[in-house]
Order: sequence, then C-alpha cells, then structure tokens
Amino acid sequence: MRTADEVPPTPRPASWSRTIVTWHWISSAVSLVGMLLFAITGITLNHASQIEGNPQVESRTAEMPQGLQDRVRQIQVDGSGTLPVEVASWLTDRFEKPIGSRLADWSDDEIYLSMPGPGTDAWLAIDRETGMVEFERTQRGWISYFNDLHKGRNTGPAWKWVLDLFALATVVFCVTGLMLLIQHARRRRLTWPLVALGFVAPALVAILLIH
Repeated sequence: MRTADEVPPTPRPASWSRTIVTWHWISSAVSLVGMLLFAITGITLNHASQIEGNPQVESRTAEMPQGLQDRVRQIQVDGSGTLPVEVASWLTDRFEKPIGSRLADWSDDEIYLSMPGPGTDAWLAIDRETGMVEFERTQRGWISYFNDLHKGRNTGPAWKWVLDLFALATVVFCVTGLMLLIQHARRRRLTWPLVALGFVAPALVAILLIH
C-alpha cells in the first residue's frame, strides 16, 4: 500500500511513444530502398576483385562544321574553360553525351574534355587545326554503376544531396529504434547484450585483425 508521502511515478506520455513509432516507420520507409542498395553494393564493393567485369569501349570520330571550327580557333583560353554553347550543343547531339558547362583543358592545338560518370568513363579531344573530334566512352556495367552511386563517385551535386537526405533519414531511423529499444528493454533481456555485440564484435576485428 502506498503511503501519503510517496509520490506515484509519472507515466511516460502515450503521445510521446506514438511520436517515436511514427518517426520510426516514416524514416524506415524513406530509407528502405537506400539501405538495401547500400547493403548490396557494400557486398559487391567488398568483393570487387572477385566480380568479373566486361567493359564496353566505344570509339568514334567526327569532323566539326566549318563554322564551329572557326569558332574554336578564334577563342583564346589559357588553361581550362567551358566550350562555346553552339560547340557543346553540336557535340552533345553528335555523340549522345551531355556536355553542358563542363570544364575543358585548352591548349594551342587541342581541346580535351574529360566526362567521367558513375559506371562509365568518357573523353573527347578536339584538334583545333583540323576540326576533327575523337570521342571514347567506356561502359563498365550495372554493378560498377551502383558501386559508384554507393561511393558518390562522379555523380554530381544532385546525388550528393540525395546521399545527405538518405543519411539523415537513416540517422532518424536508428535513433528512434534506440528509443524503442529503451522502452521495451525490460521485457526483452537480450536487448543490450545484442547491442553490445553489434559494437564489440567489429571493434575487436578492427583492433586485432586489421594491420
């Protein structure tokens, strides 16, 4: 029996628990596809040397129209700079590779443009004297494409924003999951031993087996 001096414990508001659950399922829904992608590509990256690739190399040449040849000869650029809009547009149509405002390396006799992307490498060289363009593209396959997405390699600023938002959703998912573990730990005795195992096991491997 509770005495008059004893103060009953304040129960945790049910609304707070519902808020945690709501944020947990929302963040899990948002990050579900991303977590699957990163888990699978984590395996493929870890075994990259064992996965055989079959790169497809495409090489093409073309001659620019006379007007565009005159245009690139007239421009004086020291070092790097963008291509004229009309030149970039013609190259995009001719080689089916977006040029946009990429920076090219200009010299007296050549313009060189590197165009790497996820799972692919491409470049083109313009001979400023003859107007001839040499283009080469290497496709390394879908596994390489998704591996590069995992690493954020040659993906551009838009994908970096996607990675940041996905990382934020994953943090919310993990933090709200921890809160739920705290709430239910008394009824599930293996909760904290399993959490400790998830930390201690990789820590021991890193300390003892990585040199």
